[in-house]
Amino acid sequence: MTEIVALDGDWRAAHPLPNIESGVDKNSRGRVLLVGGARFVPGALALTGEAVLRAGAGKLQMATVEAVALTLGVLVPEAAMVGLPMRDDGEIAQEAVAVLADLVPQCDVLLVGPGMSATSETGQLVQGLLALSPPALLLDAGALTCADPGELATAAARLPLVLTPHHGEMARLIGCDPQAITDNPAAMLADLVQRTGAFVALKGPETWIAGPGTPILHFTGGCPGLGIGGSGDVLAGIIGGLIARGTSPFVAIAWGVSIHGAAGQLTASEIGTIGFLARELLPQIPRLLETF
Repeated sequence: MTEIVALDGDWRAAHPLPNIESGVDKNSRGRVLLVGGARFVPGALALTGEAVLRAGAGKLQMATVEAVALTLGVLVPEAAMVGLPMRDDGEIAQEAVAVLADLVPQCDVLLVGPGMSATSETGQLVQGLLALSPPALLLDAGALTCADPGELATAAARLPLVLTPHHGEMARLIGCDPQAITDNPAAMLADLVQRTGAFVALKGPETWIAGPGTPILHFTGGCPGLGIGGSGDVLAGIIGGLIARGTSPFVAIAWGVSIHGAAGQLTASEIGTIGFLARELLPQIPRLLETF
């Protein structure tokens, strides 16, 4: 069986984040292209986008349905906005692939999924984006649950691929009962990595992380308050921002999960164990990156 290693301070000390040298400009800190949201779920992208920047990425482009793009741009004024065609149900239309075709090769990380629904049309959109061969790809939420493991394996053979499912999303992705994942998360995670070649964070009260040729990392440093809507959107943004800065996917996931958990604990100590909001995690990220 694959070795299981505790994700703790000793592991982080042995796997530090890349330094950002004095005088480095925004172009050197990486660009994230964030695709997601819908007419009735625009806020998820705001959480992810701000987390990208809080994690130290230099540039952010946010692409969502044109009906809410302007409002989202006001919520995250540091980002450049891209309006995308919309389906009748308010989700991003397949024609968005053509709009994004010139932007994908220019980014360092393509992050897809926050605020998107898992439908067959979303699956077709993901297929189209995979064909654009981004430098690195992170699939979250609806974008990962409607992807085909075989297609993911094909993509992972040519680019770094990161998946961030919770138990229900992973069960949908691989076609099993969620209880099977709860009963044996490490083995199920190892199986998904073997089948897809992706770097995976299996989220939950305890988080399990693995990738091709890596040990399985086991993280237990979260808190109950992180089980709230938008929390996963923040985590995806932290990981995407760290990859854009030049961190390897495996180390970026590990640090992202660690920072996310520590931000939850810190926010809980200031506000309360239960009831803090996902957006209240965001200001904690920069100081934790320096002191954690």
